[in-house]
Amino acid sequence: MRAVMAVVTLVTVSLIVFTLMEFVPADCAERYVAFKNTTGENISVEDIQAERVRLGLDRPFVERFGKWIGNVFFKGDFGQSCILRVGINDLLKDKFWISLALSLTALLVAYLIAVPVGIMAAASKNAIANNSLRLVSYLGLALPNFLLALIIMLISTVFFGDSLTGLFSKEFRDAPWDTAKFLDFLSRAWLPIFILGWSATAFALQTVRALMLDEIGKLYVTAASARGISGRQLLWRYPARHAMGPVINSLGFDLNRIFNELPVVALVLTLTEAGALLIEALARSNDQQLAGAIIFLLTASIVFINFVTDLALALWDPRVRRGLMG
Repeated sequence: MRAVMAVVTLVTVSLIVFTLMEFVPADCAERYVAFKNTTGENISVEDIQAERVRLGLDRPFVERFGKWIGNVFFKGDFGQSCILRVGINDLLKDKFWISLALSLTALLVAYLIAVPVGIMAAASKNAIANNSLRLVSYLGLALPNFLLALIIMLISTVFFGDSLTGLFSKEFRDAPWDTAKFLDFLSRAWLPIFILGWSATAFALQTVRALMLDEIGKLYVTAASARGISGRQLLWRYPARHAMGPVINSLGFDLNRIFNELPVVALVLTLTEAGALLIEALARSNDQQLAGAIIFLLTASIVFINFVTDLALALWDPRVRRGLMG
């Protein structure tokens, strides 16, 4: 059932994305011709019509949508960029996977910190530790990621002479992937991962702590404590196990929120990945084909993560498993 719903969601999102591309003023042929006009070329109405026929824009909406979704689902082909006139697959070949890797790593780091710290904070009676943790988490929620990026860049420039911008050093930007380029990427990728994970950690920490406080006060925990179970065994076996259900279920939402913050962080840090490319396509070049492909890929990633977390939740929580299997 979850797999069917995932496919239905992707088809629905595909229809929405394609329809939004259709609603943009001027079709792809007119936008491309307008772009050519800025380079000094004289374009006639016949040129526009010929370009429209070449791109298949003279065909009915349903036929064009069917061809587009068929190419995406069965061939993995998103066609050509409307403005750049190169294959979208070639443009996103590395950039989208880098963006997804940054977002997933930030999400992983956030949960590796937030889950154990949130559980211990809920169980701790130390007022100083709890208030300090609360202050740090509030700072994570209140301080925008782009402002944190600017602060780190300023400190790094003043004290170390390096702004830490970009994902690669100059000598590796256009070089093929090898061990040296990968190590150079890792040496610079920590900064966007830290910045993206900053607010995600604070949000997850507050969520875990609130869920744990709610579970700790319930009768089944008191009964387990009366049977002699205490300490970490009590926390992880009872309240933590029940509190983790909503946390696992929110992974897709958190990934979406991190990726939504990525384009602004990418502009500040001058990153060359899909987030920056999405801003370029939407705000500057008006390349809706490219923007639609990035949005679709992001949605597909989130749907897949939600599908995996649904399965993980069923394995983690016997109540969900019994509800599914009867």
